[in-house]
Amino acid sequence: MSPTTSGLLMMGALFVLLAIGTPIAFALGLVALGGLFTVYGPAFLGTLGEQLFTAISSFSLVAIPMFILMGAAVASSPAGRDLYAALDRWLNRVPGGLVLSNLGACSIFAALSGSSPATCAAIGKMGIPEMRARGYPAEIAAGSIAAGGTLGILIPPSVTMIVYGIATETSIGRLFLAGLVPGFMLTVFFMVWTVIACKRRGLGLSDLTERFTMRQRFEVLPRVLPFLLIVVGVLFVLYGGVATPSEAAGVGALFCILLVVVIYGIFGRNWSFRETPVIFRDTLKESVMIMLIIGASEIFAFALSALFITQSIAGGIAAMEVNPYVLLLVVNLFLLVAGFFLPPVGVILMTAPILIPIITQAGFDPYWFAVILTINMEIGLITPPVGLNLYVINGIAPDISLGKILRGSLPYVLCMVLAIIVLTIFPQIALFLPNMIMGPA
Repeated sequence: MSPTTSGLLMMGALFVLLAIGTPIAFALGLVALGGLFTVYGPAFLGTLGEQLFTAISSFSLVAIPMFILMGAAVASSPAGRDLYAALDRWLNRVPGGLVLSNLGACSIFAALSGSSPATCAAIGKMGIPEMRARGYPAEIAAGSIAAGGTLGILIPPSVTMIVYGIATETSIGRLFLAGLVPGFMLTVFFMVWTVIACKRRGLGLSDLTERFTMRQRFEVLPRVLPFLLIVVGVLFVLYGGVATPSEAAGVGALFCILLVVVIYGIFGRNWSFRETPVIFRDTLKESVMIMLIIGASEIFAFALSALFITQSIAGGIAAMEVNPYVLLLVVNLFLLVAGFFLPPVGVILMTAPILIPIITQAGFDPYWFAVILTINMEIGLITPPVGLNLYVINGIAPDISLGKILRGSLPYVLCMVLAIIVLTIFPQIALFLPNMIMGPA
């Protein structure tokens, strides 16, 4: 059986398993086992345990549960509500200021939690009813939150970037730096579109009549600023060479838990210690899920390599001798389609080891490509059939149909496409910060 035939059969079997609802880790593992057993018999099965252990024994992986714990602690508290209130008081004099407040709160909360669904739930529970009460259409209210929640996988600290770094053996610190400026650039794109759309439709005029004193604006900040300082502190020690990503994540998680206890438990009295088991339960569930996917993807990648599928694909694409930008367009379309059906972690672990040699051979930077790949994954979070953020929004606002949520999200999809185009023309937007701080790669 040729490598091409083997590859097509394995990918077909994988999509069938995923289509019937098989968890990603089990689907990857079963397809890999089936492919190896069919071609080589039981001889290869003895090495798979070592492959699995090697995949999940990396010290770098410790950062993943720590960042998840950090996000779970923040998500369990009213921090999202306070962040939203603070931004609303500072931006209420801008046309469409309430939507901008939600987008700003999403970008900051997403950086704190690293989770798109958690961001949508935390900000959406407050922001969507408030926007609708002030006359914003349901699609704008829901679409802006769904899109804003996607920023969590790009703005550091990002679990998705950590997974990419492990899968491609690239520097996690440099990946975080590469995603910082594009993350805020994308936030600005979202906000500019929001202002244009609100002005065109005459929305947000009631925001302009509401006034807050400077005292009212500053009184919310003491609850929000400590969490922002933690993010800045984590990034500082990471880029300053003081700590590894795993160490920085552990300290950040500890301080987030302590701040939640002190600010909302002891002084605020609106957080209960009964939330603590829930925090660790959610962290454990999500961490184990990601670890299983990482382990299974390593076996899947091993199977692709052992069956010479990876080498055949890379050789075939290299032999096409097409313009590098045509190749990049093909890769983007492939990632876009994959993101429609699979979550970001799954796509990265399945495709990055195959695509990185192709991308680097075409002359593109792997850290820049990490940003491009992540934005493609963001699009997948707000587009069907999977579109996780769409279902989260529908869950917290069931009276808003999925069709309306999708219509409200589509303009932000175009903003993401624009960001990919801008980054392709000006790759230094992603690269100048890591090159300036950490030197050329």
